[in-house]
Amino acid sequence: MEAGFSEMRNELQSRDALWRRIQLDCQQLHTELLKMREYKDTQEIQIKHKSSCVQLTEQLENKNAGLLLLAQSQEHQREELNKIRNHVYREEQSHRSEQERMKTGISDLTEKLHQKEITIATIMEKASLLERQLKMELEIKDKLLAKQQFLDFRYKVIKSENTHLKEMV
Repeated sequence: MEAGFSEMRNELQSRDALWRRIQLDCQQLHTELLKMREYKDTQEIQIKHKSSCVQLTEQLENKNAGLLLLAQSQEHQREELNKIRNHVYREEQSHRSEQERMKTGISDLTEKLHQKEITIATIMEKASLLERQLKMELEIKDKLLAKQQFLDFRYKVIKSENTHLKEMV
C-alpha cells in the first residue's frame, strides 16, 4: 500500500513540475506576445508596408493559438493533478482510519489480556491458599489418625489386661 502511495506521490510531483513548466512557458509566451505587440505597434508607425503587418499578425495569431492550446493543456493538467490529489487524500484518510481501527483493536486485546492475567493471578492465589489449607487438614488428620491408632493400641492393651484380669478373678 505504501508503494502505491509513493508511486502516486511521484506521479503527482511529476505532473506538478510539468504544470509549473507549462505555466512558465505561458508566462514567457505572454511576455513575448506583449513585446511583439509593442513591436507591431512601433512597426506600424515606422513601416507602412502592409505585408509586414500581415506577417506579424499571422505570427501573433499563431502565438495566440499556441497560448490557447497551452492554456487548455494547463487546465487539463490542473484537473488531472486535482484528481490525483483527491485520490491520494482519500487513500491516506482510509489508511489512517484503518490504523486507528487496528490501534483500537490492539488496545482492546491488551486490556482483555490484562484482565485475564489478573484473573489467573487471583486463581493462583486461591489455589495456593487451598493447598495450604489442605496440607493443614492433612496434618491434622494424620495427627488424629496417629492418636486414634495409639488409642486403639491402648484399648487393645487394656482389653487384653481386662481379659487377663477377668480370667484371674
